[in-house]
Amino acid sequence: MDNREEVREFLTSRRAKINPEQAGLPAGPRRRVPGLRRSEVAALADMSVEYYAKLERGNVAGASPAVLEAVARALQMDDAERAHLLHLAQAADGSDALTRPRRRTGARQWIPHRSLQWTLDAITAGPAVVANGRSDVLAANPLARAFYADLFANPDNQGNLARFNFLDPASRPFYPDWELFADMAVAVLRREAGRDPHDKNLHDLIGELSTRSTEFRTRWGAHDVRRHGTGTKRFHHPAVGDLTLAYESLDLAAEPGLHMTVYTAEPGSPSEEGLRLLASLAATEAVGPAVRRPAG
Repeated sequence: MDNREEVREFLTSRRAKINPEQAGLPAGPRRRVPGLRRSEVAALADMSVEYYAKLERGNVAGASPAVLEAVARALQMDDAERAHLLHLAQAADGSDALTRPRRRTGARQWIPHRSLQWTLDAITAGPAVVANGRSDVLAANPLARAFYADLFANPDNQGNLARFNFLDPASRPFYPDWELFADMAVAVLRREAGRDPHDKNLHDLIGELSTRSTEFRTRWGAHDVRRHGTGTKRFHHPAVGDLTLAYESLDLAAEPGLHMTVYTAEPGSPSEEGLRLLASLAATEAVGPAVRRPAG
C-alpha cells in the first residue's frame, strides 16, 4: 500500500511537537521550523540525515523494528504513537495482512454471540458496550442503552460515537468536556486508520466527517493517535445529571478488532447513585435495542 503521504505527515507532525530543550539540545539562533530539525532527529536516532530524510519522505517499507524504535525514541513517541508507526510501516510493505481484523463480507448485520450478550447483560453496575475501531457501537447492556439514549435516538448517528460527537448537537451537553472527547474520538480513528488501512467503511466515515465538520477536519490534520484503554470521563445525562465515570476497555480475543468498554462509578459517590437511578429508569421505561452495525 502506498501510504507515504500518511507517514510523511505523521513523522513531520511528531518532529514539530518537540522543541530542542525537550530533547536535551541547545535551541540555537534562527530556527526557521517548529520543533526539531531533521539533522537533530537523525543524530538522536543514531542514523544518517539522508536515511532519516528518506523515512520522513514516507519510504518506511522495509525499515527494521530497530530503526523504527530509534525514530520513535528520538521523537519521544508514546506507546500509541509507536504502535501507529509500526502499523504504517507494516502497511507500506504489505506485512500487515495477517494482523488485520477479519473481514466480514456482505450486508448482514453483526450479531454478538449469545455468551457475549449474556456477559454484557450480567454487568449491571455500569454501562457496557462492544465497539469496533470505527467507534460503531455493536452491542450494549440495558444500562448502556439508557446511558447512550441520545446516541440511539437519532438514526443519523447510525450507532456511531464519532458521528454523534461531531454531527449531533446532543453531544455538546452530554459531554461537558466536549473538546477533550473530540480530540480522543479523532485520535482513536487515526490509530485505527493506521492499523487497518484497507477498511473502506472507515475511510468513508472519515471522508464524511471531514466534509461535514470543521472541528473534525482540523483535528484530523494534527495526526494525533490514541488507544482507548483506561481513564475517567465526565458526562451530563439528561435524566440523571452529572456523572464522573471510570472506564476500562478490553480487546476481545474471540473477535479481532472489537473491544468491550465498561464504565463504573466510584463506590459511594453521587455518580454511583446516578447510575443506580438510571438503571431504575431503564428497568421501568421502554428502551430500544442498540443499533448493530456491520463489524467489518
